[in-house]
Amino acid sequence: MICTRLLNYKIPACRQAMMIVGRNKSCLQNNLKIASPLLLKRNLYESVKKRALEARSKLKKTDYPNNRPCPDPPSSKSSLSSSPSHEKEHSKKPKCKQSSKDSVPKPAAAPGSTESSSSDGSGGNSSIKWIVAALAAAGLGGGAWYLLGGDGKSDDQSKDQSSLVSKRVPLNGSDLPKKVPYLLVGGGAASFSAFRAIKSNDPKAKVLVISNEFFKPYMRPPLSKELWYASEPGVVPKDYRFKQWTGAERSLFFEPDEFFIKPTNLLDNPNGGIAVAQGYAVKKIDPKNRVATLDDGTEIQYEKCLLATGCTPKNLPAFENAPKNVQDKIMFYRSPNDFEKLKKLVDENKSITIVGNGFLGSELACSLATYSKDTNVKINQIYAESANMSKVLPEYLSKWTTQKVEQLGVCVVPGVQVKEVNREQSGLKLALSNGQTVLTDVAVVCVGCEANTNIATLSGLEVDDALGGFVVNAELEARQDLFAAGDASCFYDPLLGRRRLEHHDHSVISGRLAGENMVGKDGIKKPYEHQSMFWSDLGPGIGYEGIGRTESSLPTVGVFALKSDEERKDDHLEPTTESSSKETTTIALEQKPKDTQTQPTKPNEENDYQKGVIFYLQNDKIVGILLWNIFNRVGLARTIINQNKSYEDLNEVAKLFEIHS
Repeated sequence: MICTRLLNYKIPACRQAMMIVGRNKSCLQNNLKIASPLLLKRNLYESVKKRALEARSKLKKTDYPNNRPCPDPPSSKSSLSSSPSHEKEHSKKPKCKQSSKDSVPKPAAAPGSTESSSSDGSGGNSSIKWIVAALAAAGLGGGAWYLLGGDGKSDDQSKDQSSLVSKRVPLNGSDLPKKVPYLLVGGGAASFSAFRAIKSNDPKAKVLVISNEFFKPYMRPPLSKELWYASEPGVVPKDYRFKQWTGAERSLFFEPDEFFIKPTNLLDNPNGGIAVAQGYAVKKIDPKNRVATLDDGTEIQYEKCLLATGCTPKNLPAFENAPKNVQDKIMFYRSPNDFEKLKKLVDENKSITIVGNGFLGSELACSLATYSKDTNVKINQIYAESANMSKVLPEYLSKWTTQKVEQLGVCVVPGVQVKEVNREQSGLKLALSNGQTVLTDVAVVCVGCEANTNIATLSGLEVDDALGGFVVNAELEARQDLFAAGDASCFYDPLLGRRRLEHHDHSVISGRLAGENMVGKDGIKKPYEHQSMFWSDLGPGIGYEGIGRTESSLPTVGVFALKSDEERKDDHLEPTTESSSKETTTIALEQKPKDTQTQPTKPNEENDYQKGVIFYLQNDKIVGILLWNIFNRVGLARTIINQNKSYEDLNEVAKLFEIHS
């Protein structure tokens, strides 16, 4: 047998492995006498596995007593979440009684080590060493490699650049057209919307899209909402199909693959069309000579060009500066690839920690909790702000929303920052600013994004210092015949001032207008005057749509439909305003002391904000409206904002939205 032979040579690693199987010498001898080689190897594997679980359980109890801000699920299978049932199993005494003289001493911690150690000598690091030794003795080198964290490189970091280049379509930039009538930089919603507008006004237009992704144009919003509600465990929906709120089913992609022309055939197609160069990026634009230079040096001349470069997810210093062996457990969430990766992790019962409280972070946390409601997956959400969606919702509604998110099963930890991130066995250890420690398998960073304007300096284009994005005029032109739309454009709103938006509706409408102005039918260019809307879903019970400036820093007036007398007979609630009908409402006025002398009037905390309208005010005028669980009223909200006027009774304005219907 392999271990007995190695013992004859006095290999220390093997002796350590056998000590894990049985600390008592007589127990070890008995095992060697009666066990076949296959049985011994299996027993060794089971012992190592049990030892690993014991180490993690003790680690959580002793080294990190504050590592559970929220209770664990009843029976978690996550590799870093030990459940009560597991702990009970681990507490059973071994069959072979241990004596103190046979116990393995714990090695001293290395100087300057940040790893904690347990008081009973069962620290995480020492346990790992014995486990690694056992795996090595059993010939399970892969297991030892896994416990040590591999080579410390993430999947993305370990990819050779040449492998990415090999996925480009076409393979060589020299195969791309040298001159095109319409060049669209970016393959997102704004770009594809511009193509549709171009094609509508120029039926035989030939459009080339330069995209640094390896997908055809697709929409992003369903990635954090509808796709999760339509998915089944272990299955990725074909073409990423999902159901819309109307009940109709559609794909995440705007059009199927056969809709697009190969870049090499674009100029030869008499009826025109759209071709997508996948895996390429534009490094520089020469607006004067109308030339775009790609990252491989390829130059393409254009007649009209659109910059729809979108935005890149922001990172936090703790994650950005983390060691390389930590990076493979940190991810962002932007693409279908990210959806597949995260779904696979959830299906494997891995614990997920969402960092961020905005649209993406809150939507994703709720979607994951809803998707995994029948499993034991641990979903955490941590952020520095006080409550979910705190930059958009008034304080009282933000806190009420957080309670609803928690009811879905999300462990919400507000008001904390991630100070340090380290690898912990197969997952991560997040050290928080409040002294707590969160153990998780994967961290998903959702803290906003910044406009992709890295080509601005070389191209001589203006970027807004405060908001980011390419500065454009009213017709969305950055320079002559060079337009910008979508997340990367910074435009001037005649009503609300200069703005940059990251909403799907804005990308679609601004892309459409840019496409129309690129064609310039009858020599006319239209100004961008659209008030963009957004929508969000936080689980099955909360959905809202907003338009205009919906910033919680502004004074807000919320008008909500209260429960009926029958529904609230046990609540002892009284309406805070008088009503001329049985349809009672409550008005909540949230004024900032620096903006007004009026003291804020807070709504009753027991109110159930199921349906209502929130008005955002500036200089007593409505500049933003948020419709809470009210739908198909955005057109009315847009009209009210465009009127640019003050209203004496916002309760009467709220009735226009039929909040009681």
